[in-house]
Amino acid sequence: MGVLVCDGATVMCDFAVPPAPIPLVVVPEGAEVGAPAPAATVACVQPENIITFGVCGSPENPAVVAAKAVGSPGIPCKPVLVPWEPGAPNVLINGIPALTNASMCQCIWGGTVTVVDPGQTAVVIAG
Repeated sequence: MGVLVCDGATVMCDFAVPPAPIPLVVVPEGAEVGAPAPAATVACVQPENIITFGVCGSPENPAVVAAKAVGSPGIPCKPVLVPWEPGAPNVLINGIPALTNASMCQCIWGGTVTVVDPGQTAVVIAG
């Protein structure tokens, strides 16, 4: 298993212009699990988790194609993401697989989002 991803991690889309890591925001649902910040799940693909990557450069995004046709430098990224894969099937957070640094997710516009830094700086073992 990889390293758990938590609030404060950085992620990057390969179609962002320019490609640059942005923070992942983990909004805990149910009991909060920390690593030491709130841990992420494969469901962390909502607009409150990943706001924008800046400018979208995907040739599959019709808005990008239209902007380029009129000479515009680009359009703001509004990612529409599918759940992360593969996640950690044996580590569940409120019934959902935990997100690890080996996970990736796809934007419907063709971009691949990867974890640059999982944000985990320590492991706290309770008990």
